[in-house]
Amino acid sequence: MSVTRGWTLRETLIVTVIGAVFAVLYLGWVQVWLIAQAVFGPLTMDVVMGFWFVASMVAAAIIRKPGAAFAAEVLAAAVQVLLGSPAGLLLVVSGIVQGAGAEAVFAATRWRNYSLPVLMAAGVGAAVFSYIYTWIRFDYGALQPTLLIAMFVLRTLSGAVLGGWLAHAIVQALYKTGALAGLAIDVDKRSAAA
Repeated sequence: MSVTRGWTLRETLIVTVIGAVFAVLYLGWVQVWLIAQAVFGPLTMDVVMGFWFVASMVAAAIIRKPGAAFAAEVLAAAVQVLLGSPAGLLLVVSGIVQGAGAEAVFAATRWRNYSLPVLMAAGVGAAVFSYIYTWIRFDYGALQPTLLIAMFVLRTLSGAVLGGWLAHAIVQALYKTGALAGLAIDVDKRSAAA
């Protein structure tokens, strides 16, 4: 499918809804993380981190236009702030970083490939950008090298699975409902089947 730059009103609304819905889910996921961290320890954050990237992959796979991944992730962060997240405005910075990481992978395909491997790679992209950001923000340089490697590996795996693979599963389930008819994902699937 050729990439068209402009967004329709429907596409804008869908990305907005994705951002809002995942903002609520992201806030709920914080509780999952805190409980798991109390049981399994501090590396748990890197294990569960990928879920906080999934909005960008879902939006990109449905809309298939430049900026969809970035916009959905930033919107999800902004809505979390509006809902009273204690992380405050720094959460928007996290959304910008994570959305940029996912968007960079879609840009590398020139926004033409939304297969499962690319969605998983986008999850890894969000994880790598996130890791660099948290390294700077929380002074990871003071940590042991083995711990840093473990954190990086766990976060990238989480980005691939909880970000990319889960997004693929969600989008395929949504597609089967018929709710995505007429959108870019529908056009691509119909073209491939013809």
